Amino acid sequence: MSEQVEMTNPVDTSVGGMKGHILRRAIHLSMMLIPYVYFAHGESVAKTVDLTLDQVVASVILIALIAEAIRLKLGITIFGQRDYEAKQISALAWGAIGVGLVLLLVPHKAYAWPLIASLALGDPFMGELRRKDFNDRQVMIYATVLILAIWLTCSLQFETPLWVAIIAAPICMISEWPRLRYIDDNATMVLIPLAFILILEPFAQVMV
Repeated sequence: MSEQVEMTNPVDTSVGGMKGHILRRAIHLSMMLIPYVYFAHGESVAKTVDLTLDQVVASVILIALIAEAIRLKLGITIFGQRDYEAKQISALAWGAIGVGLVLLLVPHKAYAWPLIASLALGDPFMGELRRKDFNDRQVMIYATVLILAIWLTCSLQFETPLWVAIIAAPICMISEWPRLRYIDDNATMVLIPLAFILILEPFAQVMV
């Protein structure tokens, strides 16, 4: 999350005002479709374009980076983006990078689903709580409950190790908080818990 967003109402900094803000939230929520498409249709899509599934994911990341580079070169923002993103990598691009790395490094339902769902649902939830003037303690508690519910649901549906879910949920919540000028929380909220998952996964396999 940028420092500018923390200090001002995100609606005021969104291109398109409230409509732009709503579109931004809708795009965030639509990220829930990514793991479904990946696991349900990814292989068939890859065969259609004569690539491996990893190559498809890597190509999407590359296209997103090229498009972002062109946008930054032109110094423009599009409907739904924030004003300050005219001069720095956008949240959308960071999200594409983060989600892409999840699918490349842990392409398993047990981890990809909760990591991506925590970003898709947890980040806008925390943002809206702040916009409604909830204090930091309330935001942390409510967000942790939501994200833990996501991980526990995935534990039931996709056999995510329960102890990993209990550890990863608060890590996802905490990872949204760093106020870095040029790195959006769409990146930190995925990449930080992803690093922990990569460290914990061998232990999770042993303890299954």
